[in-house]
Amino acid sequence: MTLESHGRYTYSAITQRPNYSWPGGKRLAVYVALNLEHFAFGAGLGAALAPGGNEPDVLNYAWRDYGNRVGVWRLLELFNELELPVALLVNSAIYDYCPEVVEAFRDRNTEIVAHGHTNSEAQGSLSEPEEVALIQKTTEQITRHEGVMPQGWLGPWISQSRATPDLLQEAGYTYLLDWCCDDQPIWFKTRKGRILSIPYPQEINDIPAIGVRRASASEFADMIVDNFDEMVEQSVQQPLVFGIALHTYIVGQPFRLRHLRWALRHIVTHAANADSRVWLTTPGAIASYALSLPEGTVP
Repeated sequence: MTLESHGRYTYSAITQRPNYSWPGGKRLAVYVALNLEHFAFGAGLGAALAPGGNEPDVLNYAWRDYGNRVGVWRLLELFNELELPVALLVNSAIYDYCPEVVEAFRDRNTEIVAHGHTNSEAQGSLSEPEEVALIQKTTEQITRHEGVMPQGWLGPWISQSRATPDLLQEAGYTYLLDWCCDDQPIWFKTRKGRILSIPYPQEINDIPAIGVRRASASEFADMIVDNFDEMVEQSVQQPLVFGIALHTYIVGQPFRLRHLRWALRHIVTHAANADSRVWLTTPGAIASYALSLPEGTVP
């Protein structure tokens, strides 16, 4: 019996694809994705990564809000210290609540990626008209504030309906981040064309690693460094993408920030070497470069 398929892509072994390099002959594209999320108080999906009780769930709401009030500013200081490009994955509700957070990143090498309106809702549970409205609302709000439409999208809670890639492509998006199925950009079929999928991590991601699997601050930092060092070696064979997914209320905590600083400094120091194969970048730059490659290079 043939299993039901999503129909978005066919199987492709990474060892059997066309070879190419990133700009400047680099082989490993590394990006940091910082999630900026805002939740309704006492309504919708909460942020219950810790037992908080009935709504209003003050414990989890306040924990999340620490990231917007404190953690994000400590992380901005770290990124500036390391001169590290960053992609902000933005709930558009952030512009209503704390627009100065996004504004603080605007003068540096930052990409804004659409992350729905709020993580109080899961995109995949919406009807198609509701999902169209969500994409339109989010896109319009980010475009109004940033002066340019975002290229990429990550669904709230990494949640998609069966129509999400179609709707994003029809709305003018270049790429989506929700699928963690590869270490290279790949094409997704849509009903009116195609859209790129850029790798987004579920392992080197502080919510699954720390919030779910209970990795310590030092263990998470070791994971980042070990993953990086191994992928540098693997990238001799194929060009690869290494994303690091962070949340302000988790790694913005002082004891975790100290370990994160060590891990990111390791990457930046390596990339600064003249013979380094590492490209410090953003998912949007990865998508733009993938689009420039000859047809058939990206599977």
